Amino acid sequence: MMTVIGIVIFFVGILFSIAWHELGHFTTAKWFGIKVPEFMVGFGRTIWSRKVGETEIGLKAVPLGGYIRMIGMIPPAKGQTLGRSRRTGPFQGLIDDARRQSAMDVLPEDADRQFYLRAPWKRIIVMFAGPFMNLILAVVLFAIVLMGIGVPTSTTSVGAVSACVVSATAPTEQCPPGAPPTPAAAAGFRPGDRIVAFNGHPYSQFDGRDLQDAIRASSGPVTITVERNGQRLDLNATPIRTQLASFDGTSQTVQGGFLGVSLVSAYQRQDVGAVFGQIGDIVARTGNAIVQLPSRVPGLFGSVFLGQQRDVNGPIGIVGASRIGGEILASDAPPVAELSVFLQLLAGLNISLFLFNLLPIPPLDGGQIFPAIWESIKRRIARLRGRPDPGPVDVAKLMPVAYVVALVFIGWSALLFVADIINPVQLF
Repeated sequence: MMTVIGIVIFFVGILFSIAWHELGHFTTAKWFGIKVPEFMVGFGRTIWSRKVGETEIGLKAVPLGGYIRMIGMIPPAKGQTLGRSRRTGPFQGLIDDARRQSAMDVLPEDADRQFYLRAPWKRIIVMFAGPFMNLILAVVLFAIVLMGIGVPTSTTSVGAVSACVVSATAPTEQCPPGAPPTPAAAAGFRPGDRIVAFNGHPYSQFDGRDLQDAIRASSGPVTITVERNGQRLDLNATPIRTQLASFDGTSQTVQGGFLGVSLVSAYQRQDVGAVFGQIGDIVARTGNAIVQLPSRVPGLFGSVFLGQQRDVNGPIGIVGASRIGGEILASDAPPVAELSVFLQLLAGLNISLFLFNLLPIPPLDGGQIFPAIWESIKRRIARLRGRPDPGPVDVAKLMPVAYVVALVFIGWSALLFVADIINPVQLF
């Protein structure tokens, strides 16, 4: 039951991320006076919609993305106003069909509200606003995780004290007769003690990792200061310098100095710098993953048709991401840990949407951004040379590329969908 609830919640999070992306396009388009007849989440058949002002807002049956439809996305051919003629060549026909589709919603009174008539910098803002909204959402989610919840950090508080020392290969998790006590048990450590100093070196609450390093590097007798019931006590112990296993319910093999205590982990809140550091790291890793997508196709194909094991670090689709969201909610981890992983997964998805949509290929947002940049450069060069305005870049000529990219995207999405159903990535 919890798995189903987790899937639904994460799926709603994905739909919100898509709608949030489109809201960026929509808001900036309205700011610049561009008419927007449609604001849709999903593709295909409309399952719900409502008219708000001049815009139809709704949900469609295939939740693989979303779009807003702005009038005049493609400029008419030179010498025409609305681009209604059609040539007979295969590529020319595709281009002219795109022009006609773009011109269908342009009423005479809306002629000055077309997208292509706006200055290049305005068009760049409109198209960049969608991915930028995903980046903003990712920053907010990571801020909630890192600054609000924190990251699991080893503390200096003792959670458990191992009773005895046995060989790492011992077949039992119980203290056998004659097993020597651990150094911690012999020194009188108790669960709940907080180590405040090790051999005179002070340690704060979240210095657990440094403390563990100090224990493993130690040799000979040491003095350990603990805080117990508001009082400080000095305990003398001699960590064992060997590879051993302590038994406190689980077997743990250690190298170097062994004391016999398990330290408690707690969530430590981070500062704003950690948020942007995390964003930078995720952006770099996601960008590298996008570059490697073509090389992932054989492995994904093998996981679907050849029975090969699915790569845990490989790409996943909406179905797979939602399924992982369900696994997170159904796990036995503490609720705060589930929430942290859940939000990080959704934030990572938004980073992917941010970077992927900036690729300079139609029909992605970058497929409109880079022509606008090129148009701005051409206009600037024309002004410097005293030549007339060259006019808008004819993005209609990129439509054959857009159709090919769309077909590739549909095929890729279908392959991911099948893989996520029959051979899903499982984290637990």
